[in-house]
Formats: sequence, structure tokens, C-alpha cells
Amino acid sequence: MKAAVITFPGSNCDRDLAVAFGKAGFQVTRVWHKDSDLPEGTDIVGVPGGFSYGDYLRCGAIAAQSPIGAAVKKHADRGGYALGICNGFQILTEMRLLPGVLMRNKGLKYICRTLTLKVATTESAFTSGYRAGQEIRVPIAHHDGNYTLDDEGLKRLEGQDRIAFTYGDNPNGSMGDIAGVLSENRRVLGMMPHPERAYEPLHGSSDGAALFASLMGGLALA
Repeated sequence: MKAAVITFPGSNCDRDLAVAFGKAGFQVTRVWHKDSDLPEGTDIVGVPGGFSYGDYLRCGAIAAQSPIGAAVKKHADRGGYALGICNGFQILTEMRLLPGVLMRNKGLKYICRTLTLKVATTESAFTSGYRAGQEIRVPIAHHDGNYTLDDEGLKRLEGQDRIAFTYGDNPNGSMGDIAGVLSENRRVLGMMPHPERAYEPLHGSSDGAALFASLMGGLALA
């Protein structure tokens, strides 16, 4: 299985994400934001955390319009898999690959700590390695992680079982305690917490490893 990890000016979790994919068995290619195409045969695109383009306009807004952005959108539109983490989640919403927006944290402060997530669904290639309702420990590090959408949109996510993870103790004000959401075809996941920073015991938690293992197994069977 082949993974492509994008690097934008200001990305700071791209190497971490590439390492996590690699440890799970993926063949990983690093892709620069000015490239116009993804490597041939890419199975999943990883859009990492950080502060793409310095968040100068709006988190993820400039990255969504970058040369590689069109290729990522095309990949997802034709049924390819994509994983956006933190700033990557923001970018995927700006690409309209996922609903909603990420607003300023309710406390108006940057938050960086490990917290408890609840696995809300196992019906995806990203989450099938967990148990429904399982609690996992994964770190967050963001200033704009307040997931927001209208009431109708929230009901749609709930009705379609597209909420992947929820916060045990909501740190940022996200509607429905949402920490991660899936696209309609369940092949795109955006999440604010960092599973690539919870891959092995030295990280303080290895609960994120199951997400990458799930992907490897799920994509191999797809």
C-alpha cells in the first residue's frame, strides 16, 4: 500500500505522519505543496498538522488552493482515501471534502495535552481496529479546533454514523464533542487529535497505532 504525505510551508507533523505510515507497513512518499500530481498508485494521502502558510488568511484556506490541493481533491473525489490531522483536518474542510469548519477554541487559547477520546464508530477503514465505545489516549495541539456546523449538518453526521471520535472532556467547544468526522463514502477522515504522536509507548500512549494498522488492513482488502 502506498501513502503520500504532503508538506506545506509551516507543516510540522509531516515527518511524524510519514513515520507512522511507514511503521504500519505503507510505502511512503513525501510530496511538496508545489507539486501538481500525487505519486502514481497512491492509496491514501496524509495531510499533516502544523500551521500551513502560517495560518495568515484562515487555517487551511491557502493550503486548500495550493497546486497539490487540486490533486488531493481529485484523488478523494474519485474514491481515494485521505487522512487529515489537526491543520490537515482544517485543510480538508476548506477543500469541502468534509463538512463544517474549525473555529477558535472556546477558551481562546492554544491547547496542548493528551486527553481521552471515545471511538464513536468502527465502521470505517480508519477505526475498524478499535472497539465501539473504546476510550483511547491521544494528544492534541491546536488553537482552532472548535468543530462547528449547523444543526442539520450535525444531525446528518449522527444519522449517517459519520462521527469517528468524540472527546471525553471537550477541550475546545466542538459541537457534539466531535474530535473526528468521516466523509459520506467513509474514505476521508479529519480529526484534530494526533494519532501519529501516540504510536508507541515512548510517546506516552500507543493508542494511535491501531488507526494506521486498521488502514493498512482495510486498504489491502479494498
